[in-house]
Amino acid sequence: MPFPPAIARALAQAGLPEEERLRLAGLHFQDAGHGYDAFGMHPDFVALGSLIAGPLYDHYFRVQSTGHEHIPQHGPAILVANHSGNIPIDGMMIWLDVLRHTNPPRVARAVADHFVPSLPFIGTLFARNGMVGGSRGNARALLESGELLMIFPEGTPGIVKPWSERYKLRPFRVGFVEMAIRHSAPVVPCAVVGAEEQMPQLTTSHRLGKPFGIPEVPIPAVPIPLPVRYHLHWGPPIPLDRETTPDQADDSAIVHQAAARIQDAVQGLVDKGLKQRRGIFK
Repeated sequence: MPFPPAIARALAQAGLPEEERLRLAGLHFQDAGHGYDAFGMHPDFVALGSLIAGPLYDHYFRVQSTGHEHIPQHGPAILVANHSGNIPIDGMMIWLDVLRHTNPPRVARAVADHFVPSLPFIGTLFARNGMVGGSRGNARALLESGELLMIFPEGTPGIVKPWSERYKLRPFRVGFVEMAIRHSAPVVPCAVVGAEEQMPQLTTSHRLGKPFGIPEVPIPAVPIPLPVRYHLHWGPPIPLDRETTPDQADDSAIVHQAAARIQDAVQGLVDKGLKQRRGIFK
């Protein structure tokens, strides 16, 4: 544990406006009986996460969010977005966007690559804010509990794309589609525009990736992310829950066709967002 919940609570109470503290008190949260949920999330850390991420969302990246009315206010769903930017700030901005635009507040449970939960301090802190390791068992338990999953189906290849290939999505993994069909969960596409330019990449290192069990690590040209403007574009849910039956999760053709459809939806939102924005910092 990075520090006790009491410290997180005190910090959040000192920094958040009273109205937001009261709103977050109604957080959709399933206590496992000891203040945390079954995966280690704690509402006091969620409030602290909102406090920390808030200035980045409001003032540094100046996030503009459209279509967030498509985020389900209840029930299981899978939120699917493009992935970029060398470091997962895109996930943080989506996490806060969901927290702010659901009532009662909902936490987007980020499904992380296998090495993230094992990172010292960071892995635990992320878990306190709702992140889970990327196993089928975790995804199954969360969907059966009516939670929102946040998934980047491009995985690590999405964040190591060269500059010349920015905003061109890497092939989607299909595991999330199997889960959506098997557990009757709609899939909500989301496009992130802006993150590709936050840390221009010099090169990648295979050697640095080995300790984490990943193919390569991006080497950025700048020491910190640039203050690009983030644009989040949410699309209508893709109703796999109504169009398929759970047994079709084992049909490879159906799964791959659905994954391609969802990737096309995200790419379409990305392309639309690129046309609409006035510049990288605007």
